[in-house]
Amino acid sequence: MVGTETDSSNATGTGYSRGPRPGSLPRLDLLKALGDNTRYAIYLEIARSAVPLSASQIAESLGLHVNTVRPHLERMRDVGLLVQTVGPARGVGRPQHLWSLAPDAPSLGLEPPVFPLLARLLLDVASAAGAEAELAEQVGEEQGELEADRRKSSDDVVFEVVRFLEDLGFDPELVSDTADGIERITVAFTHCPFEELARRRPDLVCALHEGLVSGFVSKCGRGEICGFRSIADKDPCQVDLVVGVGS
Repeated sequence: MVGTETDSSNATGTGYSRGPRPGSLPRLDLLKALGDNTRYAIYLEIARSAVPLSASQIAESLGLHVNTVRPHLERMRDVGLLVQTVGPARGVGRPQHLWSLAPDAPSLGLEPPVFPLLARLLLDVASAAGAEAELAEQVGEEQGELEADRRKSSDDVVFEVVRFLEDLGFDPELVSDTADGIERITVAFTHCPFEELARRRPDLVCALHEGLVSGFVSKCGRGEICGFRSIADKDPCQVDLVVGVGS
């Protein structure tokens, strides 16, 4: 009949259910699902990753027991925030379950799930076009300078760099050493949001990252990069800064 809508909840035949959609969840249900601190940390860990993660990978990254992580994953799956897939088996045993954001899960200010796919495709295009590390570093430097112009709010180059890297998801940690009146800072990137791509093409991805940091520091002034150890040299990657020099 014209003007009559079918209630999909009463439909028969396929037996297929989409489950709850995060976009249609009542706000209170969504806040309850992500209101727990541990659950929220797990959600962010998955959202930051360019690839689906297993419960054991998440537990190791957050310093939790895997039996603590699993109920939170299942809770977020049940409300439609996460999807679970089956990955290849590692050695003897069952295939592992992998977790990723549902296609319409809220971003919470993070990049949309399509961005990691776009990054992989662009890296493939750059590789096929014969792009070299020098070009990647130059592109990174130009973007780093733009970011410094846009974001800089103080003359503390270390503060600005750390805040910049935190916003990008690198979870930086600092080690400081002062000798002969010159302060040297080593910044370790304890989480690399580009890790999957960096392991595929460290020459391009790490050069892009190095240029990004170099351009940012150069534009901020009062500091210089004196060393950069990429994923091919050090895990976690590190950058060394000399503070109190430059413009």
